[in-house]
Amino acid sequence: MGRKWNNIKEKKASKDANTSRIYAKFGVEIYVAAKKGEPDPESNRALKVVLERAKTYNVPKAIIDRALDKAKGSSEETYQELRYEGFGPNGSMVIVDTLTNNVNRTAPEVRSAFNKNGGNMGVSGSVSYMFDATAVIGMEGKTIDEVFEILMEADVEVRDIVEEDDSVIVYAEPDQFHAVQEAFKNAGITEFTVAELTMLPQNYVTLPKEAEAQFEKLIDALEDLEDVQQVYHNVEFED
Repeated sequence: MGRKWNNIKEKKASKDANTSRIYAKFGVEIYVAAKKGEPDPESNRALKVVLERAKTYNVPKAIIDRALDKAKGSSEETYQELRYEGFGPNGSMVIVDTLTNNVNRTAPEVRSAFNKNGGNMGVSGSVSYMFDATAVIGMEGKTIDEVFEILMEADVEVRDIVEEDDSVIVYAEPDQFHAVQEAFKNAGITEFTVAELTMLPQNYVTLPKEAEAQFEKLIDALEDLEDVQQVYHNVEFED
């Protein structure tokens, strides 16, 4: 499982270089999470998760504060959370999570991205049943044994603990995200290489080189859409 996560992160890195795109998406996500409850992460768990993710992506404080101030103000801008599912080249599977203030714009744009890049949209549930919602938390400077001991002492159960390069990655049930983080913070660990609630495929597929290039274009096209927040897939890219 672990190598698969690093593989995904490495492929995301080139897109994440476009910081203005990343920051804009986080601004919307923070605003929406803050609007769901109190604009205080200590009393709003959804907001706390988003802010932890933003920290791992080095989102500037000014971006975060602007989104929180907007949520605290009189703004009544509303967003809907919509999930689209589809297939890429060679039967690869894709999940697209969006936040949109214009449903009539989002669906056609997502469909067009699929159609123009060798994919096609599926119906709701056609793909997501092959993925598991998962909390992923990673850190440097600790061994697997040390991480295991911290979690044991805090009586926190997780799915798996693996070592990847210089990081230790913990996989847990989504509802254990905060418990895992609190266990580490109580042990003096405050910096994380990853802190995500994500969708991990139950099985991965590899694609022929020509199909892999087309698949990357599909993912790029989806991630470039204004309303798209997250794209998950089951393709394992070869080194």
